[in-house]
Amino acid sequence: MGSADAAVEAELLEVAVEAARAAAAELLARWRRPLEIGTKSTPTDPVTAADVAAERAIREVLARRRPTDSILGEEGGETPGAAPPTPSSLTEHENENQTHSRTAEDTNPLRWVVDPLDGTVNFMYGLPTFAVSVAVEDGDGGLAGVVLDPVGDELFTATRSRAPLRNGEPITASNCDTLGRALVATGFGYEAGVRAAQAEVAARVIPLARDIRRAGAAALDMCGCASGRLDSYYERGVKAWDIAAGALICERAGLAIRALEPDGILPSGIVVAPYALIDELTALVGGG
Repeated sequence: MGSADAAVEAELLEVAVEAARAAAAELLARWRRPLEIGTKSTPTDPVTAADVAAERAIREVLARRRPTDSILGEEGGETPGAAPPTPSSLTEHENENQTHSRTAEDTNPLRWVVDPLDGTVNFMYGLPTFAVSVAVEDGDGGLAGVVLDPVGDELFTATRSRAPLRNGEPITASNCDTLGRALVATGFGYEAGVRAAQAEVAARVIPLARDIRRAGAAALDMCGCASGRLDSYYERGVKAWDIAAGALICERAGLAIRALEPDGILPSGIVVAPYALIDELTALVGGG
C-alpha cells in the first residue's frame, strides 16, 4: 500500500475515533439513569433513547467530516451520502487537491457501518460491558475500525494496513492451538427458538473447551480475541454493525475469520479463532 493510501486510512481512522467518542459521551451521560426503553424485533430486543442519541451523534460527525459517504447504522438504517461536488463547483485549487479522492470514491464508494451501543441489555441493567463500534469500508472490505469501551476507557483501533492497537499500544492475539485450552466466547439471539438451538450448540462446546463466556457485546468479544483475553468467539445472528469494526481488528491481529451459513432455525454467523483452532471450532459450531 502506498503512503497516500495509508494517509487516507489514518484520516478515516481519526474520523471514526471522533464519532465513537461523540457517541460514548451520549451513553455515559445516560448510563445508570432512568431510561426510555422500546423494543425492536422481539420483546427481548430492546432499544433505548441512549442508542438513538448515540447514533445521532455519530451521524452528525460523519455528516460534517464525510458528507459524501453512506452510513449503515443499527438504529437509523442505511442512508446514502450527499453527491460529491462537481469540478465546476470547486475552485481551481480545490479541484486539483480533490480530484484523486473524488475519483477513488466514485469508483469505490465508502460506507460507514456503526453500532452506537453494542450491549444494550447490559447498558439497561447498569452493567459496564458495552461499546461503540464504528467502521468504514470500501468494496474490498474494511478500511478502518474503532471499538470504544466507554466505561473501561479502552479504544481498540485498526486500519487495513496497520496493526491493531489498544489505547495506542500494540495488542497480541491468542495463539492457542488446542480447543481444550481455549476460552470461547459466544452470544445468543433474541428469539426463543433460536436461543434454544444455540443452547444445544453451546452444550457441544462446553465439554470440549476450557470454558465458555457470554459477555453480551459482540464487538468487545472480538476485541477480547484480538488482545488475547479470549481465545475464540462464535455467534449467530450478528449483523454487519455488530462485527464490522471487530472483524477488521481481529483480522489485523492475525486471527482467522469464518462465516457460518444459515442452518435450519439458526441464522448466519461468524467464527473467530487462531488458525490452529478455526477448522475444529467451525466444524463444532457449524451444525444445528
